[in-house]
Amino acid sequence: MSFTTDPNVMIIYALIFLLGLLIGVFLTAGGRRKWKERYSSETERRKQLENAHADREKHWATQEKEWRERDSLRAAALKDPREPGDGEVRSL
Repeated sequence: MSFTTDPNVMIIYALIFLLGLLIGVFLTAGGRRKWKERYSSETERRKQLENAHADREKHWATQEKEWRERDSLRAAALKDPREPGDGEVRSL
């Protein structure tokens, strides 16, 4: 392969190069916006999921606290042999 110094060939090579650049720019112009929008929507969705998860964890922590308190009150009531105002003795 020999590289010629003919000006017409050099102009054709330059025009083909510029055409390639223009096609590349036009093909990627809309793609940049699309991936940026998808990325921002994905990060927003991830933040929403993290917030929902934190709320759910807080809810289950308070629910578990209430259940433990209820269980301890139930155990204390079972340990008490007499109910107030009741002459009956209860045991396990």
